[in-house]
Amino acid sequence: MTAWIGARRRTFVKGVAGALGCLAAGVRAQPEDDTGRQLADAPFTLIAPFPPGGPVDTLARILSRGLNRIHGKPAVVENLPGAAGNIGMDKVRRAKPDGHTLLVVPAGNLTINPTLMPEFPFRVEQDFTPITLLATAPNVLVAAPSSGIRDVKALIARAQAKPDALSFASPGVGSGLHLVGELFKQQTGIELLHVPYKGTSPALNDVVGGAVPLMFSNLPGALPFIRDGKLLALGITDTQRTPIAPGIPTLAEQGIDGVAVKSWYGLLGPGGLPPPIAARLARDAAAILGDADNGQLLEAQGMTTTVSTPAEFAAAMREETAVWLKVIRSRHIRMTNAP
Repeated sequence: MTAWIGARRRTFVKGVAGALGCLAAGVRAQPEDDTGRQLADAPFTLIAPFPPGGPVDTLARILSRGLNRIHGKPAVVENLPGAAGNIGMDKVRRAKPDGHTLLVVPAGNLTINPTLMPEFPFRVEQDFTPITLLATAPNVLVAAPSSGIRDVKALIARAQAKPDALSFASPGVGSGLHLVGELFKQQTGIELLHVPYKGTSPALNDVVGGAVPLMFSNLPGALPFIRDGKLLALGITDTQRTPIAPGIPTLAEQGIDGVAVKSWYGLLGPGGLPPPIAARLARDAAAILGDADNGQLLEAQGMTTTVSTPAEFAAAMREETAVWLKVIRSRHIRMTNAP
C-alpha cells in the first residue's frame, strides 16, 4: 500500500513507467548484467507469501513464466502464507543471495509492518534487496447497496450527523486498507468505527451482505462485486480515474485531498544480493511485464505495470515508510490482531 502523495512521488511513477520500453529493450540486448557477472546455472524460486489466487500470486506466476523463457531454467512459484506474510519473507531472508530465490510481496509487509508489529522479525533494508516495483493498483471506497450511501458527500453528511454510527471494514488492524481508512478520517474530519477482519475476502463478503456499510478495498478484489452491482463504488484513491473503471470518480474530484493511495507490489531478493544481479533481474522483470499479453492480464485485474530500478524502488520504500509512520502515530494505531 503506498501513499503516492506529492509531486516527487508522481514523477517517480511516471518516470519508471515511461522507462519500461527502454528497460525491456536493454534485457533483450544484454544477456548478461552490467559487469558481465552471470546468474548461476540454476532454477528460480519465487516466494509468494500469501495464498494462490490474489495479486501477489498472479504477479509471481507471470514472472516465473518469463524467467523460464528468458533464462531457459525452471522457475517455480512457492506459496507460503502465514504470519501476515512473515513465513515466506523469512525463507527469502535466509536464502543464498544469488538471484535465484526471489520475493513477490505487497507494500504493507515492507512499509507498514515494521512500524506496527511490536516484534517484527526483519530489518527490511538489511535483510532484503529491493529489485523493482512490479505493479500498482488503486484502492476504492465501496459501500453496501443496503446502506443507502450513494456518494462521498452523503457519507460525510451522515457521519457528521451521527459520529461513530457508521463503520468500515478492513482486512485487519494495521493492514494497508485500515490505514487508508484512517487517512480518510483524518482528511475529512469525520469518525468511523473500524471493524477488523482476518483477511480481505471475509471483510468484502460482510460489506456485500450489508453487515458493515463501508470498506476501502484494493480495486482488483472489489471490481467483480462492483460490476455485478453487489457493491457501490464511491471513489478511487488515486490522482486520476482508472482506465479499467473510468466511471468511478476519484476522491479528489469530490473534494477529498490527501488520500491518493495505491496498493503496490514489488520484487526483492535476500540481503546482500550483488547490485549487478539486482539490476539484471530488474531488466528481466521490465521485459516480462512489458509483454502486451501480460499487461492485459494485469489490467483485467485492475493493476498497472509500474517498474523501476533497484535504487528508485529502495527510495520509494523509505519514503512510504515515513508516511505511514506518521499516520500510525497520529491515529494512535496499535496492533491487536494480525492483518
